[in-house]
Amino acid sequence: MSIVAWVNAHYDERGPVRWLAFALEVVAAAVLFFLMALTCVDVAGRYLFSNSVDGATELTEIGLAIMIFAEMPVVTWRGGHIVVDILDRVLGSKLVKALGLLAALVISTSMYFLGVRIFELAERSLRRGVETEYLGIPTGYIVEYIAVMSWFTAFGMISYGIYRILTSQTK
Repeated sequence: MSIVAWVNAHYDERGPVRWLAFALEVVAAAVLFFLMALTCVDVAGRYLFSNSVDGATELTEIGLAIMIFAEMPVVTWRGGHIVVDILDRVLGSKLVKALGLLAALVISTSMYFLGVRIFELAERSLRRGVETEYLGIPTGYIVEYIAVMSWFTAFGMISYGIYRILTSQTK
């Protein structure tokens, strides 16, 4: 089975969003595999050779940031968040859709402005030359990545999130 056939069979998204979701999930999977290997090597080094991997904590923190923020737009696009629907049967379908639209707008606006503030902090970090303690990795680039993925998340919520709310069949 070719990669194109596999992606077409396993991803419901259409067009370039399908490949963007696949690429982001490949990034997250590769980082998760790296974190697993790093942890194994670090633990084996500690117990077998009495020497751990220098900077393993820093690499783990950076890897977690990359992995989480790579998946956040995909989860948002698919509507994979936790949803509490206790009152959906009590409220009418129009009110549920209106509340869903309001929630999508609040979430997307919040993520956009959060990304703006995070990007400002990243620029400040780069200007000041802030680096990690042991490995000397500039933290500003990771923080910029977090800001950009926050913007992708905001775009995913405002575009497809609202589309899903408007086209859903609420009972």
